[in-house]
Amino acid sequence: MLNCIYTRKLRHNCEKSNLKFQVTVRKNLVLLGMMSVGKTTIGKIVAKKQGLEFIDTDINIEKKCSMKISEIFKKKGERFFRIEEEKEVLKSLTKNNCVIALGGGAFINESIRNSVLKSSISMWLDTDLKTLNERIKWNKKRPLLDKKNNQIKINKLYSERKNIYKLANHRIVCDNLSKEDVANKIIIFYEKH
Repeated sequence: MLNCIYTRKLRHNCEKSNLKFQVTVRKNLVLLGMMSVGKTTIGKIVAKKQGLEFIDTDINIEKKCSMKISEIFKKKGERFFRIEEEKEVLKSLTKNNCVIALGGGAFINESIRNSVLKSSISMWLDTDLKTLNERIKWNKKRPLLDKKNNQIKINKLYSERKNIYKLANHRIVCDNLSKEDVANKIIIFYEKH
């Protein structure tokens, strides 16, 4: 019997050759946390190492709306974005064998949070505020920030969100760890499920 992760191409090839195979369906791994914590970067590394599909819900929203998140906030407002975000995340969660990077505010949405906790393995990527503020200082595309008092805004957002982020299955403190080290920690937790 051939053990394999299910893909359409593989299913087609196995059916053509009359091979019997066992499909390994793995729960999605969902990465959450503050903006600039590294969800996309780390998610791509983990997905590659685990042979999983990578989904960045913010990028998918940008493609669907044909504009950057910051433009969506400016032109259509945060409420419109949050509606699109909910649709995109819930759609992504219907798949299996994926690493899904959520936007910083997605897990705050109760519907998204409940679906993630019910169907996936969730990891809160956490880092100290000083590191976040340093990373965000150079990033011009954060819609909730406008260059004025960003450190105060980041600290406030973190305070508001951390108690909800704590509901994730696991917390990974990323301070003083390389991308590879964070990815390896995530994989260890993921493989225990």
